Amino acid sequence: MSVIEHVTAREILDCRGRPTVEACCVLRGGAIGKASVPSGASTGAAEAHELRDRDPKRYGGYGCLKAVANVNGEIAQHLRGSSIENQAELDRRLIALDGTRQKSRLGANAILAVSLALARAAAAETGLPLWRYFAGLLPHTSATLPRLTINLFSGGAHAGGQVEIQDSLIVPVGADSIARSLEMAFDVYAAAAKICAERYRMRLLRADEGGLAPAFAGVEEMLATTVEAITAAGYEPGRDVAMAVDIASSQFRVGAAYRIGGVDRTSCEMIGLVRGWVERFPIVSVEDGLSEEDWDNWPELKVAIEDRALVMGDDLLATQVDRIRRAALSRAADALLLKVNQCGTLTEAADAYLLARANGWTVTLSVRSGDTEDDWPADLAVGWGADYFKGGSITQSERLAKYNRLLGLEAETGFGFGSYRFAF
Repeated sequence: MSVIEHVTAREILDCRGRPTVEACCVLRGGAIGKASVPSGASTGAAEAHELRDRDPKRYGGYGCLKAVANVNGEIAQHLRGSSIENQAELDRRLIALDGTRQKSRLGANAILAVSLALARAAAAETGLPLWRYFAGLLPHTSATLPRLTINLFSGGAHAGGQVEIQDSLIVPVGADSIARSLEMAFDVYAAAAKICAERYRMRLLRADEGGLAPAFAGVEEMLATTVEAITAAGYEPGRDVAMAVDIASSQFRVGAAYRIGGVDRTSCEMIGLVRGWVERFPIVSVEDGLSEEDWDNWPELKVAIEDRALVMGDDLLATQVDRIRRAALSRAADALLLKVNQCGTLTEAADAYLLARANGWTVTLSVRSGDTEDDWPADLAVGWGADYFKGGSITQSERLAKYNRLLGLEAETGFGFGSYRFAF
């Protein structure tokens, strides 16, 4: 297999107009791979570190010129002339070159952009579709498409905090294909938009991930309106279209209390609140129902809702092997929200994925609120046989790039969905 001729990077803009990193890898045989990396708004403390310039005179401090310079300088020099054959070895070399726990020296945004560009170049060199190259990074994988979890209403850090929780999502569980899932999502989104126009006098102003963000009086109104939109679109809630919620509890934890609806709640009371939502609404997945450091109470949350919904860790786990292991041992969760930029290389993401699977967990492959039009997450979700794909709403080009790629992969591969756990 060919060797690396050179690696370069440049600063580009994500969907929020903030800089991010795009890397390019050119092989001696002529193959080229490019990739860009996303950025989150609601981020966990354990995530790998994005390197930002912190120059207030340029992009409000969000510039990525330091990360770009690290790719064009130290990383490029380190990789030049190396074989492209072994992704894991190249990723480990990048991790060692940085030398910090959270990739704070070179920047996780620099390292991940290169890791992905190397993968694209290797796939091009071998003539493999990217999803199949990704599949080859695992010892085994299932040939299935991910079901979609699609953002409908937004709050929290994605929408200015008009309600505390971050997202109410729809899951077209009655669909038998990606194509039908998107048709159903369109129907529900259109019904929700009509409700927003008539009830809230709201134009179609969208949050970071394309979700609608009317002035709900509280969380329960958001959840109830999700059910109303599903019904108005002609579907049966729970049977045709279920719900998922991203609570993002770390965002409204104040000291030891959860401040929601103007009331401070203990962890036990927060668990009771979440259990009530799961009982009243057709919710099949609860993401970050407690804060990322409330470890003692996550097992109680799992006991309370695991008969009705997945107990998913995002900020809790941060796609970090040590945190996944701790959660598995303490029975704190049964689902991983996998975000590759939380760990910083494909190899570390694969390790996290394999550990989650070894414990019998469900895996959702997720994009970020600050994303680009790069569609590699769709290939990764298919190549690794993720159960679900969390891509945002069905608006905005950075979201549609992934959904359109999934449509293409459905046509190319002929794959279908895997099994579905919950029934109403």
